[in-house]
Amino acid sequence: MNRVFITGVGCITPLGNNTEALWNSVINGVCGIDFITKLDRENLPVKIAAEVKGFNPEDYGIEKSMIRHNDTFALYALAAASQAMQDSGLRVGEDVDPRRFGTAIGSGIGGITTFEREHANKLQYGLRRISPLFIPEMISNIAGGNVAITYNAQGPNIPVVTACATGTHSVGEAYRLIHEGRADAVISGGTEAAICEMAVGGFANMKALTTSDDPMAASLPFDARRKGFVLGEGCGILILESEELAKRRGAKLYAEVCGYGNTCDAHHYTAPHPEGRGAAHAMELALAEAGFKSGEKVYINAHGTGTPLNDKGETRAIKTTFGEDEARKVVISSTKSMHGHMLGATGAVELIISALALKNGIIPPTIHLDEPDPECDLDYTPHTARQWQADLALSNTFGFGGNNASVALRRV
Repeated sequence: MNRVFITGVGCITPLGNNTEALWNSVINGVCGIDFITKLDRENLPVKIAAEVKGFNPEDYGIEKSMIRHNDTFALYALAAASQAMQDSGLRVGEDVDPRRFGTAIGSGIGGITTFEREHANKLQYGLRRISPLFIPEMISNIAGGNVAITYNAQGPNIPVVTACATGTHSVGEAYRLIHEGRADAVISGGTEAAICEMAVGGFANMKALTTSDDPMAASLPFDARRKGFVLGEGCGILILESEELAKRRGAKLYAEVCGYGNTCDAHHYTAPHPEGRGAAHAMELALAEAGFKSGEKVYINAHGTGTPLNDKGETRAIKTTFGEDEARKVVISSTKSMHGHMLGATGAVELIISALALKNGIIPPTIHLDEPDPECDLDYTPHTARQWQADLALSNTFGFGGNNASVALRRV
C-alpha cells in the first residue's frame, strides 16, 4: 500500500478566491456571509447566502469558449484546479504518466442554474429553444471531465455525488486510488454553484435554511440559537500524490492523507441518525486506518452545519468515537460559521483548511458561538483562532441520503 500526500491546493470560496485569501480570512474570523446579490431578493424566502465574490474565470486562463459553454460550477472547478496544479508543480507527461493520473471531482447538485435557465427557455419559447449544450452543461460529472481534458488526466475518473459529503468522499476515493496502486496522482475535490431561485426555494421550503435577516447571526454551529444552514458556493481542489512520486520530484507536502471512513446511516433520506451512529463509524474507520494512538492531539473540522439535528448528533458521534472524557480533549471547529455550507464543495474546502491547520499549528475558530447549546458541550474553539499544534486532523462531512465521510490527515 502506498502512502499519500497533499502536494497542491486551490480554491474558490466566499472567503476569497485563492488559498492565501481563504486561510487569512479563516484565521482572522472573517464572515463571508451577506445578503444575496445574484438574485432579486424581493420574493426570496431567504435573503442571506455565502456567495463567491469577484470571480472572473479569465483570471485563471480559462478560454472564452469554455466560459460560454460551461455552468458556473464547472468554471469554479477549472479555476481551482488551475491554482492547485500550479501550486503542486506537477508536470503531466514528465513527472507522471497521463494514464496514471486521475480525477475525482464531484458536485452534489451540478448545473442547477443551467437547468433553471433552460427550463425557462422551454416555457417561454418551446422545446426547440433548449440549448444543445443543456445536458453537457448540467450533468454533475462534467466539472471533473473538463478538468481531466485540460490536464490530460487519462487515468481513473470518479465523479462522486453524495450530496453534502461529495467533496470529502471525492478526496477519500482519490486517496484510495493511490493507496491501492491504481493511480500515482489524482486531482480531487468538490464544486458547487447553486445559489439560484430553485435551490433557495427548495432548501427553504424543507426548512433547512436559516431565516435570519442578520448575516452575523445566521450560520451558528453548536449555538442554541441555530435554526438552519446558510447556503454557500465554491470549489476546493487538492492534488494527491503517492509518496514515491512526491519524493522523486521534491514536491512540497501539506499533509499526509492517512485514513478514510465512508458509511451510511440507513436511517432517513434527509435527517441524520439522532445518535450519530453512522458518523461515529466513519470517524472510527478513518482513525483506525490512520493508526491513531491514545494521547495524540486531534483537531476535527466538524460538519457543523448549524441545523438543530446535525450539531447534537455530531457531538454525540464524537463522544462515541473518542469516549466522553477523551472527546473533551479534542479541539473542534466549524468553519461553516464563516463560509457557509458549500454543499458538494464544502468538504474539499474544509480539508484544505484542515491541512493548513496542521501545517501552521493554528486552529480556526467557530465564530458567533455566543450561546452554546447545553447538548453541544465540547471544545468548539469559539470566536477566535488558537495556536495549537495537532498531530492529526479529521474532516467530517455528512449528506442527505445518510452519507457520512471522514478523512484523516497527519502532520508532516
